[in-house]
Amino acid sequence: MAHIDAGKTTLSERILFYTGVSHKLGEVHEGNATMDWMVQEQERGITITSAATTCFWKGHRINLIDTPGHVDFTAEVERSLRVLDGAVAVFCAVGGVQPQTETVWRQAKKYKVPTIAFVNKMDRTGANFFKVVADMHKKLGASVVPMVIPIGAEAEFSGIVDVLEKKAYTFTGNEGQVVTEIPVPADLAGLLKEKHNYLIECLAEVDESVMEVFLNDQVPPPEMLKEALRKAVVSGILVPAYCGSAFKNKGVQFLLDAVVTCLPSPVDIWETRGMNPDTEQTEVRTAGDEKSFSALAFKIMSDPFVGRLVFFRVYSGEAVRGVTVYNPRTRKRERLGRLLLMHANHREECEEIFCGDIAAAVGLKNVTTGDTICDESNPIVLESMHFPEPVISIAVEPKTSGDRDKLYGALGALADEDPTFTMKSDPETGQTIISGMGELHLEIIMDRLRREFNVEANAGQPEVAFREAILRKSETDSKFVRQSGGRGQYGHCVLAMEPRERGHGITIENKVVGGNIPKEYIKPVEQGIREAAQTGILAGYPLTDFHVDILDGSYHPVDSSEMAFKIAASMGLKDAARKAGLVLLEPIMKVEVTTPDENMGDIIGDVSSRRGSIVEIETLDTASRVVANIPLSELFGYATAIRSLSKGRASYTMEPFIFERVPDAIQKKIVEKTSK
Repeated sequence: MAHIDAGKTTLSERILFYTGVSHKLGEVHEGNATMDWMVQEQERGITITSAATTCFWKGHRINLIDTPGHVDFTAEVERSLRVLDGAVAVFCAVGGVQPQTETVWRQAKKYKVPTIAFVNKMDRTGANFFKVVADMHKKLGASVVPMVIPIGAEAEFSGIVDVLEKKAYTFTGNEGQVVTEIPVPADLAGLLKEKHNYLIECLAEVDESVMEVFLNDQVPPPEMLKEALRKAVVSGILVPAYCGSAFKNKGVQFLLDAVVTCLPSPVDIWETRGMNPDTEQTEVRTAGDEKSFSALAFKIMSDPFVGRLVFFRVYSGEAVRGVTVYNPRTRKRERLGRLLLMHANHREECEEIFCGDIAAAVGLKNVTTGDTICDESNPIVLESMHFPEPVISIAVEPKTSGDRDKLYGALGALADEDPTFTMKSDPETGQTIISGMGELHLEIIMDRLRREFNVEANAGQPEVAFREAILRKSETDSKFVRQSGGRGQYGHCVLAMEPRERGHGITIENKVVGGNIPKEYIKPVEQGIREAAQTGILAGYPLTDFHVDILDGSYHPVDSSEMAFKIAASMGLKDAARKAGLVLLEPIMKVEVTTPDENMGDIIGDVSSRRGSIVEIETLDTASRVVANIPLSELFGYATAIRSLSKGRASYTMEPFIFERVPDAIQKKIVEKTSK
């Protein structure tokens, strides 16, 4: 996992080469990398979908997933981190900690994934291993321990010194496959001693046996240090840092050794916690092939030859071809059809998948991303994943009426694969609206429609996904009464509504006492509130960040129904929201621009003209870094603008940051436009 262009895919290619999976080195810039198998990836030289494969190193089996670095495909990183036991964070030796690095680091921390760092591109001009390590301390707050010292840097980078073993190595042969031990260079002896002592100090803080030896003024043996290091990494206390140049085939074997030595195996993650779907009590599964089967589906993929593939990670027990499994979310049984081990887009059939492994299954119809599949006699729901909300939308329409059904089918398949891509029909205009994480995300979707699904479609102008929010507290007393001869409709509820902080979402609490609203009608009231919030009140955008208390109400023994209470609640929410005062919120993006110093003034002026605010300006060795918060609606076509301002020398990245209130003048225009 890493920022875009740190060298994840090149590193993955080297790992496949050294572990004997591939016999030829694939290169990203030549479009023949094994892990970048999609046409769109080969053309753009970026990773779009996370590719999974399996390799072996020194008698250990490694499941490897190469994830995208671009923020538009952040869901791929999220779901990979949810099912993997360890991660390698790749850093550019020149760029250090970049914006997307911080995002993936936060995701890894959220799922408590032990991490090791690999500082790549040591052969580039300006490469500095220890500067990147200091950057990780400062920006990520990580306890990083350098495990190697580079011999030379930039064009002079020739090998590494192993801090733990106190030995030096170079990498020779056409592809760097020959690792040769050499004497430790004299000019690095002092630095090696210093870093070795630092490693012992760090491990002494977390391991008692190392502490004991250290306090007796003795040097702990390498085996003891290795054992202590593994414990510290698995528990997430330390992050060992390695370096090399994947492109120049240097240092990759040491990283593979570190994966085997430091990162956990499924047995280290002994217990997996979940919830019993029937009793809602905490359930625990322990690793082992003979235990009760449980697995998490983390990715769906449409394969042109096999159909719908469901990728899953087995947490306990084993998956056997043809066996029936249970999905607690749908409460349905499904049969595991063919089981496939995936090598990027190549498939290998197998009869059974063991505990800790990752595989794909054919034939699971109703399983979606985040579902648990398990043994029906011993059900469990494992923790699912949370994905960010889409921030940008466009309207699509088929070029011919004959393409209409094909378009809906294709969009449905793509939405099934990607949880951050959604499609909906606008009830007022009849248009099909697709939403995603950024312009590139939607561009790739349109490209896949044309190539994979043979659907020609036109796309409209990008639209920003606004939200609505309320300003103050309000109350409403809402009645829905309809008498039309025979049985009528009667629903009555009293609601109190109040605003909450950004990112809170919608919460509802039932405070009805004395059975004034019978228990069976509370759920329809909640549904009515949520549905009304989804359709919006001011300009048709979803209403969010509020709390509703259901205070009171009344019912009719004959005329009351679920539908009546749902309508009463929906009317009540709209009334309460209008009383509370409505405002529009817009997505604000955190934009980071790296620019030559002479273009700095133009970039800052441009940020101001886009209603942006400067957060930070940092002077680097050869350029400057500007961090700003800018509304997404002002960022369409930003790539072209920034190129022309800097004669093509500046680069930028952006990621969703927060929703903030739209200025009144702009809100007025948006409301007028939507009301038309």
